[in-house]
Amino acid sequence: MSDLALSRRRFLQGSGGLLMGTLLFSSGPIALLAPSQSWALELTTLDSATGQRLLAMLRRIYPHDDMEDAVYALTVKDIDSKASADPGLAELLKKGVADLDARAGGDWTRLDEARQVAILEAIQDQPFFTQVRAIAVNSLYSNELAYHHFGYEGASFPKGGYLHRGFNDLSWLPNPPADASPAPYG
Repeated sequence: MSDLALSRRRFLQGSGGLLMGTLLFSSGPIALLAPSQSWALELTTLDSATGQRLLAMLRRIYPHDDMEDAVYALTVKDIDSKASADPGLAELLKKGVADLDARAGGDWTRLDEARQVAILEAIQDQPFFTQVRAIAVNSLYSNELAYHHFGYEGASFPKGGYLHRGFNDLSWLPNPPADASPAPYG
C-alpha cells in the first residue's frame, strides 16, 4: 500500500514526465523490432519538457539524421535513472535545461539547428554539458536499437568469434584487387 501511496503522491506532485513519439521510418531496423509505430517512456525524476530538451540536445551532440528519436529517448531514460539516484545530478540537469531556454530567449527546442549548436558550443565546457555527454556516449552507443541502426551485430565471442562470423562480410566496401593481399601459404 505504501508503494501505491508513493506512486500516487509522486504522480500528484508532477515530478515525473513522459517522452512520447512515433517511428518515422516504417521500414528501418528499429521499426522491425518495435511492436508499434508509437512509443512512450516514463521518466521518474525529470519532467516531460526537460526530457524533450535533453532528447533534442542529444540529437545535436550525437547527430544521426536517420536514427529514430526512440533510440535517443532510451538515452534520456538512462539520464533520468541516474538523476533519480543522484539529486545533485537532477538539479544540475534542471538548471542546465533552464539555461538552454534562457540562452534561447524561450523554448530552446524551437530554435533552428544552427542556433542550437551555437548555444551548445558556448556551454560545452560547463558541468551540465559534460555530464550529459558523458552519460549519453555510453548509453547511446551501448543500446541494442543503436546496434541495429548501425548494422552492428554485437559481441561475437558468445556466437563463436569473428573468424567464422562477420570476419569477411563487409558489404559497404568494394573488394580489394587480388594483388593487394599476400599470396596464401601453401
